[in-house]
Amino acid sequence: MRERKQAQRERVAALSARPTRAGRNVEESSGDDAPAAEKKAPSKRPGLSLKARALNFLSRREYSRLELGRRLAPHAETAEEVEALLDALVEQKWLSNERFAHSVVNRRASRVGTRVILQELRQHGVDVEQTEIIKEELMATELERAKHVWSKKFSAPPDDPRSYAKQYRFMASRGFSGRILQQILGDWEDDPA
Repeated sequence: MRERKQAQRERVAALSARPTRAGRNVEESSGDDAPAAEKKAPSKRPGLSLKARALNFLSRREYSRLELGRRLAPHAETAEEVEALLDALVEQKWLSNERFAHSVVNRRASRVGTRVILQELRQHGVDVEQTEIIKEELMATELERAKHVWSKKFSAPPDDPRSYAKQYRFMASRGFSGRILQQILGDWEDDPA
């Protein structure tokens, strides 16, 4: 009698955990009277392969080798497996640090200075030679980019030390160099004559 009541409790518990489309619970029509605990749970669908995950990431945007390796590491069994896949992706030209660097420049150059972009590239593991090439390209256009960012934020040049400091801080936080900021804002003199 106890075993029968226990089996009935288990069936009720299993049914109450499984709602139907209408929100009401219905009894399974499996026909067997085995307790729910003894029934075999449905097997989970296997996840994506490591290569499928990598291509899924790369189909959305460019990644650096370091960044993609970090994203794939939790899904791999060994670090060697990730490195082998990254080597294959580089060989097949699916993955490129150079393309990643150019995508960062295209995305960020209109809003920030050279310092911020170079720091971001270093954090993502772009090599020194590539960052030097990009630095030269960005330095050639930094004054125009800084003027554009400044004109979007401020309508007039600073007229007192407080507004000068505010504008200077804003532009410096965007990664523009002091030399460029002096060209845009000028040198503020405490004692105007």
